Amino acid sequence: MPVTESEEHRALRAAVSALGHKYGREYLTRTVEEGRPATELWAEAAGLGYLGVNLPEEHGGGGGGIFELSIVLEELGAAGCPLLLMVVSPAICGTVIARFGTEEQKRDWLPALADGTRVMAFGITEPDAGSNSHRITTTARRDPATGDWLLTGRKVFVSGVDIADATLIVGRTEDARTGRLKPCLFIVPRDTPGFERRKIDMELSAAEKQFELTLDDVRLPAGALVGDEDAGLLQLFAGLNPERIMTAAFAIGMGRFALSRAVEYARDRTVWKAPIGSHQAIAHPLAQAHIDLELARLMMQKAAHLYDAGDDTGAGEAANMAKYAAAEACVKAVDQAVHTLGGNGLTREFGLASLITAARVSRIAPVSREMILNYVSHQTLGLPKSY
Repeated sequence: MPVTESEEHRALRAAVSALGHKYGREYLTRTVEEGRPATELWAEAAGLGYLGVNLPEEHGGGGGGIFELSIVLEELGAAGCPLLLMVVSPAICGTVIARFGTEEQKRDWLPALADGTRVMAFGITEPDAGSNSHRITTTARRDPATGDWLLTGRKVFVSGVDIADATLIVGRTEDARTGRLKPCLFIVPRDTPGFERRKIDMELSAAEKQFELTLDDVRLPAGALVGDEDAGLLQLFAGLNPERIMTAAFAIGMGRFALSRAVEYARDRTVWKAPIGSHQAIAHPLAQAHIDLELARLMMQKAAHLYDAGDDTGAGEAANMAKYAAAEACVKAVDQAVHTLGGNGLTREFGLASLITAARVSRIAPVSREMILNYVSHQTLGLPKSY
């Protein structure tokens, strides 16, 4: 894995940064206040080829990988305007369809996901399952008369369902040989009968809303199934590893934005004889925050390289570590930034207060830090399970 980025990657980073700063934190704050998605930024990012940078060239994408897509999300975040749906639409759904979808699904979805004209959401979490994906109760059964699929179940904390053209739903089907349930993925168009949504009232400042979904015998054609019915976890983790990597990019970008605001303030704010940034009590915590963010970025880049190289097992470990490290670094950076600004850190002018809640999300979703520690202790260190 290269330690330094290529000239092409540095150029991509600079170009995306310029786009992000064109819009900035104030733009994203305004969209939240108006209760609408960041349509203008999404459309311009798509037009420049950034949304589909990880998707195959033959289907309208840039032919890159999750590494390139993580650069896009990180730099938008560092400019104060991250696009959360990038984690879901091109990273999870686009990757799964590109790797496992039928030719018809690829033609139907990938060019539109790449050019931003269509968006896809992702539904896996359930009220009674949480982090335990083995307890998912959304089930899919075949109608023997028509060959259609019938989906029944509930999902919670699904981002952007109201603006998504379809949702990639994780359900479970029965294995004919063993009778056990196995995970499968289905594309459910937004207006499918029986597919209902309810907005969850969140104390979270984000353009993307959260929803609870109800699927009541949702009838889908056979072609709604993504990939092989027997592939199970392989297809699921093809989407979950990019999700963790992109969540790390989201968190690192957010942390960088908060740190930059704090550093700028600490350089200029003078209380006694010198700027407050000259005092080690202010300077050292900001330096530590920078170090933590840079270390998290290295692990994120390692995870992205492994994933793009086809090493799903290695990428799984690295993606979990990257998400953990990035979330911790982000929370600390935001907290220290607010603390550096004092009362100003809670004003609308500096745009940091809303990040206090947003930074916590990176610790919780898409998987909690405790479950990541479970993964590392069991899978990496070989320690026994308590459950």
